[in-house]
Amino acid sequence: MTDRVTINVEGGVADIRLARPDKMNALDPAMFDGIVDAIDQLAGMTGVRVAVLSGEGRAFCAGLDMASMAGGGSGLDIAERAWGPANKVQQVSWGWRTLPMPVIAAVHGVAFGGGFQIMSGADIRIAAPDTRFAIRESHWGLVPDMGGIALWRTLARDDVLRELTYTGREFGAAEAERFGFVTRVAEDPLEAAHALAREIAGRNPHAVRGIKRLYNHAADGDPASILDLETVEQLKVIRTPNQIEQVRANMEKRAAVFED
Repeated sequence: MTDRVTINVEGGVADIRLARPDKMNALDPAMFDGIVDAIDQLAGMTGVRVAVLSGEGRAFCAGLDMASMAGGGSGLDIAERAWGPANKVQQVSWGWRTLPMPVIAAVHGVAFGGGFQIMSGADIRIAAPDTRFAIRESHWGLVPDMGGIALWRTLARDDVLRELTYTGREFGAAEAERFGFVTRVAEDPLEAAHALAREIAGRNPHAVRGIKRLYNHAADGDPASILDLETVEQLKVIRTPNQIEQVRANMEKRAAVFED
């Protein structure tokens, strides 16, 4: 991992920070590497039940660092698909969706272009009231190509997506919440994200991971396959030690103690 992203784990919650605050966490080649490395690392962490993603400094992520990407010297081969269906620039957004644990994005300042797409990969997104957003690529004569199209189709209406993408206009947190990009607005999104993460971490982790798999499949699955997967996931957890512990903890009004 590079110094562009940090990971700290406490109580089953991974705190992931984009750590290039002097550039508003803008995406240069090292940031792409750092985010992909962080996702790869989290994918193998069985003890992490929830991940919280945020940005250091004044912003979540201001999008591409255009100066560092100029001249074709970024070293990013968008034709190479080394992460399943995704290339590296798509993996920094799509990869959060593929992680086994839920991901909560705490967003402040700005989430423009690539930053907006990274945020969209989270399961849940909490934003500060004064956050500014934009699907910015058309401003630079580009199309969104960091996984956003595959992610936004489950969040917002098609006509809304087209308007925002064609124009590249900025919009605020209230609009983002109304459109479906933001789950809710909070004065301190990082604190709210960690409070929610602790609540989720108190649930049977195997059930939570199964729920994420179900919702991921629901985006593309037909009713028959979704109904079948519901049964498959239920059979994985019902009458297991963690499920029994969840019931006992609820009845005894105490915190559950799970095995990861």
